[in-house]
Parts: sequence; structure tokens; C-alpha cells
Amino acid sequence: MDTFSSLAILGLAALVHASFQLSIGVMTLMSGHAIGTKKSRAKLFRLSAAYITGAGVMTLLLLSLTVLISIHLFNGGIPLIAWTVCAGLTLGIGIAIWLFYYRRHKKGTELWIPRAFAHHLTERSKATKQSVEAFSLGLVTVIAEIIFIIPSLIVAALTLLQLEGSWQLAGLALYTIISLLGLIIIWGLTGSGHSISKIQKWRENNKKFLQFAAGSALIVLGFFIYVNQVVSIAAGAL
Repeated sequence: MDTFSSLAILGLAALVHASFQLSIGVMTLMSGHAIGTKKSRAKLFRLSAAYITGAGVMTLLLLSLTVLISIHLFNGGIPLIAWTVCAGLTLGIGIAIWLFYYRRHKKGTELWIPRAFAHHLTERSKATKQSVEAFSLGLVTVIAEIIFIIPSLIVAALTLLQLEGSWQLAGLALYTIISLLGLIIIWGLTGSGHSISKIQKWRENNKKFLQFAAGSALIVLGFFIYVNQVVSIAAGAL
């Protein structure tokens, strides 16, 4: 795989990561509570910046860990079976997101994650008053979202292994930055004076579309990996 194709796959995997709504939902809840307690715009800006930084740091750490594990598993080169499993996992979770992403028969944007995680994130987002708390909340939120983002992390890790050393660092940075686009957009909207209630209302009104988009993006990514890595390598071996 050439460098351009590898970076394109990294970008697509990161966009899939960015499409998931847990981190965005927690940030929206934190911002809404901060505005409700009449915190200044400058304070809200700092809390949001710290939260995004925490999410970025944890994303970078998780991706680096996935790369490290992949190096130990596939030191002699990535086998065809690894790409096959990766494509299958990505397709499977994409279909699962179509079916189970939001809890059925529930109002709002309640996601299908363990209730203990959901309760903890809700309580912490309401109690966040300092930048260090917002930073740690960003860290924890990415961990809670791992069931959705693990396919993107695996695809990105396997792709990074095929890049040269200098490009691997660029790839890590590219994935991390793109994965934060949703949070950065919300940060920009709240910073420019847009109402949190209107942002949340839009998310509620369009949650079916967001669910379909997230699942479809994973399915497209899985299909692309299957065709580009599994089929092409298998055909070349014939």
C-alpha cells in the first residue's frame, strides 16, 4: 500500500471515530451545566479546551497501545488473516450500530453503553468545575466509547505499521486531530454563542441519521479494507 492510500485510510478511520456521539454528548452536557450555573464564556472555553485535550490524549494513547500490540503480534508482517478479521470486525460493529446504537423506546440521545458508565459520565459532567476535571472527563469518555471506536483504532494501527517511520508520527497526529473534529465543531459553536439547547435539539431530531451515518461509515471502511487488503493480496498470490 502506498503512502497516500495509507493516509487516506487513516483519515477515513478517524472520521468514523469522530462520527460517534458519546464524547459529543458528554461535552454538550458539561457545557450546558456550566452555562446553567452562569459560568463565564472564558471559563466555558477553558473547560471545553481541557475536555478536548483529554479526549485527544486518550485517543493518542489508545492508538499507540494498539500499534504496540500489533507490532508484537505481527513483527514479521501483517498476515492476510489479520486483515480479514479486521474487515469482519469493522463490518460487524457497523451493522450492530445500525441496530443498537441508541437505546430503543428512550427519549433523547441515550446510547447503548453500560448504565454504570453512563451514570458516572453524567454525574461527572455535571460536577466538572475545573479544567483538570474536564481533562480527566475527556480521558474517561474515550475509554467508555471504546466499544464503538475499536475497529477504527485497529484499522489505523495496522495501516500505520505499513508506513515508514517518519510518516507513522504524522499518521498518529492525523488520526488524533481528525477524530476530534466533532468536539472541535461543538466547541466552536458554543464559543460563538450558539445555544446548547438548540445543539442538543438538533442531535435529538437527527439521531437516526447520525446512527445510520456512523454504522454506514464503518461498513464502508470494512468493505474497503476487505477489497483493498484481503481481495487484492489474495488475488496477487494466485
